[in-house]
Amino acid sequence: MAVHFGRDITGSLETAEEREFLVTNGIGGYCSGTVAGSLTRGYHGLLVSSLKPPIDRRLMLAKLEETITYRGTAFALTSNRWQNGAVAPEGYKNIQTFALESSIPTWQYACADALIEKKVWMKYGENTTYVSYEVLEADEVVELQISAIVDNRIFHNTGQVEWPVNVSAIPSGVKITSNNSSDLPLFLKLENSSCTIFNELYQNFHLEEELKRGLNDTDSHVHPATFQLQLSKGQRITFVASTEENATADGNDLSERVQRDEAVVKKWLKTQKLKKNQVSDWMKQLVLASDQFVVNRVSQDDQNGRSVIAGYHWFEDWGRDTMISLTGLTLETGRFDDASKILKTFALYLNEGMLPNRFPDVSDTPEYNTIDATLWYFQAIHNYYEKTSDLGLIKELYPKLQDVVHWHIQGTRYNIKMDPQDHLLSGGQDGVQLTWMDAKVGNHVVTPRIGKPVEVNALWYNAICVMDRFAKLLNDQESNYNTLADNIKQGFQRFWNEEKQYLFDVLDGPNGHEDLLRPNQLFAVSLPVSPLNEEQQKKVVDVSAEHLLTSFGLRSLAPFEKEFIGFYGGDQFHRDSAYHQGTVWGWLLGPFVRAHLKVYQDKDRAYDFLMPISDHLNTSGLGTISEIFDGDAPFTPKGCIAQAWSVAQIIEAFHAIETLTTTSQSQQNLVSA
Repeated sequence: MAVHFGRDITGSLETAEEREFLVTNGIGGYCSGTVAGSLTRGYHGLLVSSLKPPIDRRLMLAKLEETITYRGTAFALTSNRWQNGAVAPEGYKNIQTFALESSIPTWQYACADALIEKKVWMKYGENTTYVSYEVLEADEVVELQISAIVDNRIFHNTGQVEWPVNVSAIPSGVKITSNNSSDLPLFLKLENSSCTIFNELYQNFHLEEELKRGLNDTDSHVHPATFQLQLSKGQRITFVASTEENATADGNDLSERVQRDEAVVKKWLKTQKLKKNQVSDWMKQLVLASDQFVVNRVSQDDQNGRSVIAGYHWFEDWGRDTMISLTGLTLETGRFDDASKILKTFALYLNEGMLPNRFPDVSDTPEYNTIDATLWYFQAIHNYYEKTSDLGLIKELYPKLQDVVHWHIQGTRYNIKMDPQDHLLSGGQDGVQLTWMDAKVGNHVVTPRIGKPVEVNALWYNAICVMDRFAKLLNDQESNYNTLADNIKQGFQRFWNEEKQYLFDVLDGPNGHEDLLRPNQLFAVSLPVSPLNEEQQKKVVDVSAEHLLTSFGLRSLAPFEKEFIGFYGGDQFHRDSAYHQGTVWGWLLGPFVRAHLKVYQDKDRAYDFLMPISDHLNTSGLGTISEIFDGDAPFTPKGCIAQAWSVAQIIEAFHAIETLTTTSQSQQNLVSA
């Protein structure tokens, strides 16, 4: 079991709160909180529903206040921090163990000589959360009391709560509606219980993580009803929270989730031709984590579309993140149909040769401010073909890809255009952030990188190599992509900084070339074909290992640069100022490992780089990988607790190590094309 700990963690409120669980439903909704049971973020909730998959998310069930009465003594199972500094109740003191059983958060509470087990999961494809309670040990009857704490607001903490709500009795529970007819109702049910309606306001929950981030750190919710029932040893009951009126606990709900988890792991093992006992528990846990990000994207043009949530809790689906993540989340795990649907879904949104950067959470209008998302699209399609040999999809998408190349050569939004002199891609304008280093504070772009960014042109070169291969596969004799690829490769040598013996980060910017040591140059090595010679590739890997590599990812800026910031925290200004100026990014560990593997062909060393992630799975977002970490030791996890490309890139790196000869063949396919 990859994630399991006892009272050394659960017995401290601070350490138990640092560890957050996440369960998702495949349509953008989720269930998340702390091991302690306390709320530390406005995003925490046992049911955060998605009204328009995978966006328009609403916090509906914030938490449950549970109390066990046994042998005349009351034992709390939950905890709360209050704005006045009080902690009440202190249920974390009764947690004996916490574990992830596959994807299912599982607590065991010791209440005198009684042992109570709680599990939380969601129904896949539906805004329904289940919370089960089972009496594992008890010599007398156990009385369970559950008070629901609800809301009906967007999942960002607005500081607003609608109260009173409309609470009406239904069989086995209550129906809760707001005064806004467009809001979904919430149904709470517990079979064989007595239910008392209260409809009272609970104010001044303290949110510690929001305080650290300089955000609204106070929240209020509504207590609509309390459920009570008695249980004996061996009995198990399930509390249901859903936006679906007919949702019930039918006895198969838990087994369905267990079977899905087993199927996800089994498909991965079969795809990679791995035996179950050959793979570490932490890699299996990461594969389960990969399932959290692949979601439905419903639109007028495609009711069966698929996409990728970039990160939990607050990210939507982003074009860049989706394409960077697609290989690890879907192709390496055997989800080829999902991969195909994702590629087709995003093809619907191609516009002026560009993929959307992001889909806002409550808007139908995508944003196109990205220079690299579309280039990552070529990589995702190529990797899909390598895994599936599906020439049909290549035929379908090839005209669209031709159009993308045309727009990039002739010019599209934000001055994105190929320079006819060196055939490199340039772009950017004041006030707009186009690369993945996209932090912006007000009107100030922290890392504008206007000009010719190094990773963009490594991607540009690879994209044209991909087109050359596709042209040959489809017998397109009129294309001339091989000549263009040769010209880009020749022009790329301009990035070599002879004085510093590594690559410029940006060429031809407003102030000339930018020579800050950043990790972006790694993509000139890690992508399938490199425009660099072997000596240059080795120097890029070595300088990255010396100054950028940490246990959990790569720094976004070398510590010796005067702009380096080693701590990520505080209000939005301070956080965004550090975001790409030294902060460690987990996803960059994948490209580094693949680049190191390409240069040194040392599988054992490559595995060593990945191993610290196995420890990280027991901290922050449990069983998954954080978005970012401080640039200074001990590299404390920050940002989102679960990030798609962090998980995906580690899975992809793991299989690059496992299949080193196959990976080399994939690279050769593009070179020979």
